[in-house]
Amino acid sequence: MSKAPQHDPAQDAPEVRRPKHQAAGVPAVVNSLRVVGEQAGLRRGLPLLREVNQTGGFDCPGCAWPEPGHRHPAEFCENGAKAVAEEATRRTVGREFFTAHPVADLADKSGYWLGQQGRLTEPMYLAEGATHYVPVPWDEAFNLIATELAALDDPNGAAFYTSGRTGNEAAFLYQLFARRLGTNNLPDCSNMCHESSGSALAETIGIGKGSVTLDDLYQADLIIVAGQNPGTNHPRMLTALEKAKRAGARIATVNPLPEAGMQRFKNPQSVRGLARGTDLTDLFLQIKVGGDLALFSALNRMLLRANAIDREFIEQYTHGFESFAAHHAEGDDEATMEDVARRTGLVAEDIERLFAMVLEADKIVVCWAMGLTQHRHAVPTIREIVAFLLLRGNIGRPGAGVCPVRGHSNVQGDRTMGIWERVPDRFLDALGEEFDFEPPREHGLDTVDTIRAMRDGLVKVFFAMGGNFVAATPDTEVTEDAMRRCRLTVHVSTKLNRSHVVTGARALILPALGRTDIDAPAGIEQFVTVEDSMGIVHASRGRVAPLSPHMRSEVAIVAGLARAVLGEGDTVPWEDLAADYDRIRDRIERVVPGFTDYNARARLPGGFTLPHAPRDERVFPTATGRANFTVNPVTSPEAGPGRLLLQTIRSHDQFNTTIYGLDDRYRGIHQGRRVVLVNPYDADELGLADGAYCDLVSEWADGDRRAPHFKIVHYPTARGCAAAYYPETNVLVPLDSVAETSNTPTSKSIVVRFEPDTAPTGP
Repeated sequence: MSKAPQHDPAQDAPEVRRPKHQAAGVPAVVNSLRVVGEQAGLRRGLPLLREVNQTGGFDCPGCAWPEPGHRHPAEFCENGAKAVAEEATRRTVGREFFTAHPVADLADKSGYWLGQQGRLTEPMYLAEGATHYVPVPWDEAFNLIATELAALDDPNGAAFYTSGRTGNEAAFLYQLFARRLGTNNLPDCSNMCHESSGSALAETIGIGKGSVTLDDLYQADLIIVAGQNPGTNHPRMLTALEKAKRAGARIATVNPLPEAGMQRFKNPQSVRGLARGTDLTDLFLQIKVGGDLALFSALNRMLLRANAIDREFIEQYTHGFESFAAHHAEGDDEATMEDVARRTGLVAEDIERLFAMVLEADKIVVCWAMGLTQHRHAVPTIREIVAFLLLRGNIGRPGAGVCPVRGHSNVQGDRTMGIWERVPDRFLDALGEEFDFEPPREHGLDTVDTIRAMRDGLVKVFFAMGGNFVAATPDTEVTEDAMRRCRLTVHVSTKLNRSHVVTGARALILPALGRTDIDAPAGIEQFVTVEDSMGIVHASRGRVAPLSPHMRSEVAIVAGLARAVLGEGDTVPWEDLAADYDRIRDRIERVVPGFTDYNARARLPGGFTLPHAPRDERVFPTATGRANFTVNPVTSPEAGPGRLLLQTIRSHDQFNTTIYGLDDRYRGIHQGRRVVLVNPYDADELGLADGAYCDLVSEWADGDRRAPHFKIVHYPTARGCAAAYYPETNVLVPLDSVAETSNTPTSKSIVVRFEPDTAPTGP
């Protein structure tokens, strides 16, 4: 089995204080400036903060929340400032660092420690049997990859992973390279987060993206925020919710945890916000983990019973209503509501209050994130949400629609560019015509199936464009062992992470430019484009000189790799494309729908909005040509006696697997991450003393999985539920516990029991 990193004593004894009931304000400003000063220095960092998310500046490397039409001079949040500071850090990791640190020693370090070392500055190579990474020239690195790929019996013996941070231009070239090689093995981080959203939305409305813009939020009568913590994961959303609230919207929050950001928001961008703040949530429903399908199913049943539906819309634009209505007519109302109460943990009065808000609202937006997408029944849940909106005509009109909130900058753009293992034939047809080849048609591997294929010896070369694969994926020990079975693992990265120390027989680290770095091949400055969570494409231009001449842009890395692997005879002009990104955008324009006049529109202030037929025209490009109602039998996860349902969450000092610090001040956790939040009543029943330590043990058909040494924190979670940070708890998520249809890991509904702490004590 893989060796896990040692526990850092400094992180294993967290200090616990009372949780906060408001977010942002002066503490957010102070903490932002502190981190910028520590990492980048104020002289380097403050000018960058003036450029982040600004027209002519660079897109925040954090979340994908869109920029408003009128931008504040400080158009960033606390976690955005942390992301910028960490990328623009003055700390570096070069050959001297790797000479001083054997890989075995680095494997003992925490992810936080690795990330704090700084920016990677030159390509590094770990030979088979070697103990240390050593420098390697770029051409030699590319030739090493080419040799391993040439040795494969089948191009499908390689997998090309993508993190959401990759810009559109690099993503387009990357998928083109993989398909020129002959494989659709293009797993990406979407597979682990919003794949359930895409699957459900594509089936029901014909496009796997949200249907709202910021203006829709501002015009909404009711906004339901379900399974989402904007205050930590995309804090600029709080500003939009504040504006919507002041315009008259009401907000209902549905979540197992009370989150400070959705309680009271003290907007640091205004004097009024700092002084008074805004109470955002009008109704908080503290739902049990995984109970959202039951809740929305109940709302739909109530709407049908009250005949509070838009029959004209349903008849003109939808399909399957009769079967949907018949399904909801089954059963006894009283028994149904008892079942809903058991699955949701909500009392009838709470659901009736939400239903009253629904009846009073003409325009409704439903927002959601990982709290809904990472369950076995995630896709049916989102299909039921779509039905909830369709019943009252709330898709395809201003102020209403579906709003899956992407948590990673440009993860949506990467999918638009063809980073998908199951891309439609129409995309492959256009790609093949543009580049005069026949792309592979067999569907490739997603993230979970890639891990399985590496485990089984079917994938021997793993290439990652960004990200931290072994820390971000489920079933940590299985994933790490699978990675070690590869012949070669390659990671294009900006900073050190755990994926660099859990390697195949041979390994490469290729240092990439970040969003903040000036990208000027041959001395001519380039820009990239990204797509935000609401389908707006805009430019991003780096603003600081790279820390090393050996760093390369992701575009240059893909082009150099492609030439080395495919040879001089390959007809794609890789070098010309890498020399001028306008040429890449010209090619994208001819392949990807919606990108007409790409180069011109990318230069417009604010960029341009991609077409969305359901939103723009009430046209639904589904198999039926209409928006589809679906029948979704109610289900929810069950923990059983002596067990709780565990959901993985982020700390406020964290973005995905990047750990900025060891505090989660909104939840009152300081200087530590190995904590498990448990309702005091559940803790009392299970004999879990506040402040005691335990092991978390998940249960699955193939055996137990253990995460040792977690401090028990009595916390107002929903009854029967617990929460703990990832990636520390990813070890508990079985590889085969996935969402139906989307194959997304079920990281939000893990059945766990609590056992005595087995971590060693003493030095």
